[in-house]
Amino acid sequence: MDDSEYGNEVESKKLPSSKYKGVVPQPNGRWGVQIYEKHRRVWLGTFTEEEEAARVYDIAALRFRGHNAITNFNVSFENDEDYYMEKLFLSSHSKAEIVDMLRKHTYKAELEERKQNYACHGISGNAFNQEPFGESRELLFEKVVTPSDVGKLNRMVIPKQQAEKHFPLYTEIASKGVLMNFEDNSKKVWRLRYCYWSSSQSYVLTKGWRRFVKEKNLKAGDLVCFWRSNVGPNPRLFMDSKPRNGSGSEDQMETKGEEQEAVGPVETMGEVRLFGVNILDEPNRDYVANNR
Repeated sequence: MDDSEYGNEVESKKLPSSKYKGVVPQPNGRWGVQIYEKHRRVWLGTFTEEEEAARVYDIAALRFRGHNAITNFNVSFENDEDYYMEKLFLSSHSKAEIVDMLRKHTYKAELEERKQNYACHGISGNAFNQEPFGESRELLFEKVVTPSDVGKLNRMVIPKQQAEKHFPLYTEIASKGVLMNFEDNSKKVWRLRYCYWSSSQSYVLTKGWRRFVKEKNLKAGDLVCFWRSNVGPNPRLFMDSKPRNGSGSEDQMETKGEEQEAVGPVETMGEVRLFGVNILDEPNRDYVANNR
């Protein structure tokens, strides 16, 4: 994320300095923006208006420094829902992703798109601003559950990018999986098995997921959200659901590849399924034997 290829800023004493933090004048009359991360300069792009550049610095400062960031403009998260939604947006993207949006001038558009996504599911800033455990939480990601997630497969697919970023698995235990504890907003602990299915190349939540679906009355199109606490050496994980708003469509966009059935048998919870049929059941075993 350094600025090796963004060397347009000029530190000439002939140019008037900006009154805003992180803003540097450019010889063409525009304003550049930079921030420092571990003593390395990160270039955030150039902008026409000095105030616009200052606000870009504030966005980066909030993502890089957190709530204690020194910004050019005073804003409050506590009572401003739009601003709180922006905090959620910032926390759900990496520093590199935010920098890329700022450089390409797409940050505002992508933020508005995310707000609309929340709105279509009936979610407000206050819906996520729930800290029943008295601790700060970072939104990791959310997923619109698909018909197969709440169907007979008894599993939910975690998008690959999010799985590898937030829940990485060591190769030697990936197939066996690990048990993970998630707390919901009512303080109930959900113990779910998380593993990698090589047959379908999917990261999945399996054992325990069916009970979560049943108790939360999950339906296709509902939203499942994942958080992590920001305190302590061993951060806690949180998970809860939000019903979709309005009638909606059952045919939600699937995560790429998650609907593809495995070519060979898929073993899951004491079953061996071939094309969706448990071939370990006695009648099915006879059928397979007689039709070879």
